[in-house]
Amino acid sequence: MPAILKNTLLVLISIVLCTAAAEGMVRWLDAEAPSDALKHLGEIPLAEGVQRAWFGENPPPLSNRHPTTQAAADLIRRVEASGVTEGTRRSDMFKAWNSAFVGPDPCAHPYLKDAPGQIYVYDPPDGSPSPRFRFLPDTTTPIGLVTNAYGFRGPPVPVARQPKTIRIAFIGASTTVSSHDFLYSYPEHVGYWLNRWAAAKKLDLRFEVLNAGRESIRSPDIAAIMRNEVAPLAPDLVVYYEGANQFEFKTLVADLPPRRSDLPIMARPAPGLFGQVLEHLGYTFALARRLQNLIDQYDPRPTGPGPAGAGTAPVMDGREWLKPDYTLVWPKGLDQSDPDLARDDLPVNLSIILADLGRIEATTEKAGAELAIASFKWLVSDGMVLDPVRHRLILEYLNYGYAPLRYRDLERLALFQNRVLQKYAREHRIDFLDVAQLMPSDPDLFIDAIHGTPEGVRLHAWIVLQLLVPVIDRHLADGTWPKTSFPAVSLPAPYQPRVVTFDCHRKAG
Repeated sequence: MPAILKNTLLVLISIVLCTAAAEGMVRWLDAEAPSDALKHLGEIPLAEGVQRAWFGENPPPLSNRHPTTQAAADLIRRVEASGVTEGTRRSDMFKAWNSAFVGPDPCAHPYLKDAPGQIYVYDPPDGSPSPRFRFLPDTTTPIGLVTNAYGFRGPPVPVARQPKTIRIAFIGASTTVSSHDFLYSYPEHVGYWLNRWAAAKKLDLRFEVLNAGRESIRSPDIAAIMRNEVAPLAPDLVVYYEGANQFEFKTLVADLPPRRSDLPIMARPAPGLFGQVLEHLGYTFALARRLQNLIDQYDPRPTGPGPAGAGTAPVMDGREWLKPDYTLVWPKGLDQSDPDLARDDLPVNLSIILADLGRIEATTEKAGAELAIASFKWLVSDGMVLDPVRHRLILEYLNYGYAPLRYRDLERLALFQNRVLQKYAREHRIDFLDVAQLMPSDPDLFIDAIHGTPEGVRLHAWIVLQLLVPVIDRHLADGTWPKTSFPAVSLPAPYQPRVVTFDCHRKAG
């Protein structure tokens, strides 16, 4: 063998071995990294029987996690080759879209027309366009999402109820399902810790958890999910957590100033070939994700056009960006401290949300279950200052995504929303889980103003655990849980998505 070939092979083998060693080291460092949540554990009161040592424990590996197929990886590549990759485009390939939402021609759909020639579709049992999609059943996506037979995130759960079990369903949007690349969602943590709690108390029962959340949905979608997907599985308790996807404020500002056209986030170029390769590899390799984060941290582009009153020169101090002047006008006669829930003009779409909560509650009662409502956590406060590098996504979320609303008004509306949810729970005599009050306003626990990092998700789950244990204890004491009989409900029909192919480019031509 020529010397040059030997040397080339030696270099290649060395690169492969060193890369493999670096990948293993990064995964070990990620697993051993100190938790940003640990410093807040002492602030969270423990429920009776809960041990703080459980906080660092993870649920067992999912038995329904499968190797990713080549066909699934090819779907991701087709999305990337299309050039339409914003938002959730990659994960959209592993959703079954509601045929009533899609319509007869995907090429006529304003969003789905940009899919790379293929989508999965399912037919809703009631013909409603809500929810817009379900996750594919019993699937492990290249992004990391693992679903069970119902298309819910998480481990398998039997269709029929088993003796000595308590089944809890979690409904909501992206903050419930969590980022697809996270190992666990908050309901999965809660379910694991509840079983630890039951074992520590020597209770002869087991907890089952259903995570029926999915990103980008609204209250009508959640009501439909409750009716068609969750109720047939006969849960004992349903936990509602959502407060962002209908958080719209146009009705409060008569002449809403336009978003500034010179915000730097709008000028960001698409990633080059190297960036695209890193993004693709990041679904599988921790080393690629670490390199992505390193590049992002030292990106020289400015984070904002400056704080209010400081002119328009970009700054890097993490203060709120300059906002135009406007007047927030609340509905006439609305008592912000004690709102009338019967009004049809409650801000941030709360009148619509309450109507859907009423439908969810009615469905829950019919299924023999109870509803609990959680307050929703927003990371925003007047005068808040963030690290412009580490917390850049939070800055952009608040100052671009919710432009031109000021921090103080976002905070005010978030507090009002939780006040409305709490009053609804009180008037309907259902449990209110005040997550927002206990969740720390620590930006290191957040990706943006509402979504948690993996450790933020863990702490969110820990808080929910403390709030759920008294509810469960009450039912154990009065003998209503675990149930010995279950309501006669129709078991869910098999979920069988189908593939629809199309060529919108040929139609356009």
